[in-house]
Amino acid sequence: VQLQASGGGLVQAGDSLRLSCLAPGRTFSNYAIAWFRQAPGKEREFVAAVDWRGTSSYIADSVKGRFTASRNKGQSLVYLQMNSLRPEDTAVYYCAAHSRRYYSGSNFNRSDFNSWGQGTLVTVSS
Repeated sequence: VQLQASGGGLVQAGDSLRLSCLAPGRTFSNYAIAWFRQAPGKEREFVAAVDWRGTSSYIADSVKGRFTASRNKGQSLVYLQMNSLRPEDTAVYYCAAHSRRYYSGSNFNRSDFNSWGQGTLVTVSS
């Protein structure tokens, strides 16, 4: 069972977009889910995360105030709401599950995530 990210597309600067990550409950219900992104020629970077309960979210400083993350456990979905998009937000966005069940910390290193979705491309034109 894998994570499935969707919702990417081509938008203009200032637009909004919501990404969805299907995280099947039987497999991922007890794991924190995070969003990472990778722009061409750059390292994959943390964007946002939601804890396994779905009650706490964490947002990277680079997108704080514009992006929010949420989780609907009943539907096994994790969302990344992106507002006021900028050309520098252009990247492939990935959702990933933390390797530790019931992890409730606030540090989200790429190496701590061992289940990745296929990624969805977001392109923001100026």
